[in-house]
Amino acid sequence: MKLFVKKSLAQLMATPEEGASTLKRTLGAGNLIALGIGAIIGAGLFVRTAAAAGAHAGPAVTLSFIIAAVGCAFAGLCYAEFASIIPIAGSAYTYAYATMGEIVAWIIGWALVLEYALGAATVSISWSEYANNLLGHRIPFEWCHSPMESAIINGVSHTGVINLPALLILLLLSLLLIKGTQESATVNTVIVVIKVTIVLVFIAIGWQFINPAHHTPYLIPANAPDATLPDGTKYSYLPFFNHGWGGVLTGAGIVFFAFIGFDAVSTAAQEAKNPKRDMPIGILGSLVVCTILYILFSWVLTGVAPYQDFMHAGKEASVAYAISQYMHHYEWLSTLVTVAILMGFSSVILVMLLGQSRVFYTMSTDGLLPKVFSDLHPKFRTPYKSNMILFVFVGLFAAFLPSSVAGDLTSIGTLFAFVLVCIGVMLLRRTNPELVRPFKTPLVPLVPILGILICSAMIISLPLETQLSALAWMIIGLIIYFTYSRGNSKLGNVSDVLPTASDFEKK
Repeated sequence: MKLFVKKSLAQLMATPEEGASTLKRTLGAGNLIALGIGAIIGAGLFVRTAAAAGAHAGPAVTLSFIIAAVGCAFAGLCYAEFASIIPIAGSAYTYAYATMGEIVAWIIGWALVLEYALGAATVSISWSEYANNLLGHRIPFEWCHSPMESAIINGVSHTGVINLPALLILLLLSLLLIKGTQESATVNTVIVVIKVTIVLVFIAIGWQFINPAHHTPYLIPANAPDATLPDGTKYSYLPFFNHGWGGVLTGAGIVFFAFIGFDAVSTAAQEAKNPKRDMPIGILGSLVVCTILYILFSWVLTGVAPYQDFMHAGKEASVAYAISQYMHHYEWLSTLVTVAILMGFSSVILVMLLGQSRVFYTMSTDGLLPKVFSDLHPKFRTPYKSNMILFVFVGLFAAFLPSSVAGDLTSIGTLFAFVLVCIGVMLLRRTNPELVRPFKTPLVPLVPILGILICSAMIISLPLETQLSALAWMIIGLIIYFTYSRGNSKLGNVSDVLPTASDFEKK
């Protein structure tokens, strides 16, 4: 079997028309934009903004968001072209199969597990933390933390047993996905409206509390005073990636996590009513809306509180800290922000689980994964067995491991996917220039090349341990490929006649 055997466009488009054995087409352009916003606005906006500003970019975190957004825009344009040509579930995995061959498709499909499954697990852990905060810490420490976490509360030592709230939200959203894609999209749209409204309220009220002095200097200078960490130690801004433009670039790599999700729209291509028109709208529309919100939010947050403050009051507490310390008489807004964060986390988990199940669905129909991942519910026509298996896999991670284990693996998996999609667009332009493209990426090859360069730069800026962990994950994936997938590939071991390009043209 050839490792680089490609799935022709004729074979891709020979997917059966809508019926009992295929996914149900129920999503319009509005649903797709809401799916994208639902996946994008979550942990990144409320947590990563303060982390990047406090440690690396300062007020210039707005520039970090712009750099990350530009990199995403280049990749998004490439995704949009692919999605309009190949309206099939599977996202970057499917595009790689058509342009670079099976082994590359497998690698990118395996990398997407880092983005979707690992991302869903990590966000569910954060959801648990915020839910407990909103409930006034009524859930005992043991039942909302992993066995690898411990803390001293009121002089008493506590060790986690299992993270039950994280399991609960994963179960509820998995059941919703099994019920149906349209139902899931409707719930997601409601969540999106609520959380975007709260973000806009914070921006509108916070704008009145901006202190121009907090935006000066805009970039962190090399001689900036050391920041004090929660444990009392000092944090130096002297290293290249902790100040100036180096800090802005590192900040872009950190806040890139906040943009993860728009590509998940492409995994729902097989469930879109008019994918050739609506997929580009959904992908690019959600990216534009979120970019504008991110820049405004980060400008207000760093204007309300000085960036050094986020070194001792960052992560989950950053926005609430800024409100309580600098926006007096608006403490109620802190509670609303917590609600928005919970809403954001919920929609992110929902779309991540949706995306992962659709990628596995497509890989299973190709024979690279067991058939159980592509079995559809007889009534709801959703990959219910895949959803149940993913609940167990993601739930084990969320219930028994701390979020710190994931690190930046989610970002690196996504960036890798973006790089390959940009390469794929250039390859498809060369191999199939005659294709009808409902949406065309402008300025090819300039746009894809810029996407490759910016995304690669953000990969390089991530910590070495993250890069090594991603490499280890890829090695595990290759072992699975050569021991199972290679021998079960329908395309690599096909014996009957497949549709040809001329057959496709006749259709």
